[in-house]
Amino acid sequence: MAKTILGIGAHFDDCVFGIPGILLKALRKNYRVVILTLIGDYSNWKPGMGRGREIVEQTVQISKEFGVEMLFLDFAGMRFGVTEDAKRKVAEAVALIEPDIAFQLWPHDNHPDHEMASQLCKVALRHGDRVLEPGAKTKSPSRIYWFDNGPGHTLGFEPNTFVDVTDEWPRAIEWLGRLMAVQANKPYDPKQLDGAQQTKEALSRYRGLACGVKYAEALRSTTAYPQEIF
Repeated sequence: MAKTILGIGAHFDDCVFGIPGILLKALRKNYRVVILTLIGDYSNWKPGMGRGREIVEQTVQISKEFGVEMLFLDFAGMRFGVTEDAKRKVAEAVALIEPDIAFQLWPHDNHPDHEMASQLCKVALRHGDRVLEPGAKTKSPSRIYWFDNGPGHTLGFEPNTFVDVTDEWPRAIEWLGRLMAVQANKPYDPKQLDGAQQTKEALSRYRGLACGVKYAEALRSTTAYPQEIF
């Protein structure tokens, strides 16, 4: 049975900005790839007012076209915290997905939603069995990595793991661009990079320069993992 890769973000575009190349690389290696997005209610977000359901549905459909399962919880931006109910909801979702490897947002961020999501993920991925009812079936990933969400948000992120995503780059940047077009409520133009795509390209080129490839995505492992170097 194929192993499952799980990326968890607060908003519909967090994982697709942070680790699209890694997720697409996993697909190419025949992993099952799932994104869990905590915020599924965009009714209090100005770009999403009156379009919340449309944004969710289009994000699910676009991600499906790229081979990725996109799941949403029902949190609303700035209206959730690290509560018992929120921990249970995220832990229940993780238990159903049964990830082998997981990626979560870096905990130090200018955006409160990102910080709350990271804290909830830490509980769900590592201690889900203590949040859910006794005897509930849970599975902790064998490896968990933090990812950053760009210079406008992430604070103090120092990666220790780099992934070459040069081969995946064209599809990765297209995936992000199509989601940004959904956000802007306009047709996707593959010839014109929007602001998020330009930022992602600059960041991925920078990460690539750090490890000697054209495009890379950077992670920080939550614990030290042994590496085979020979």
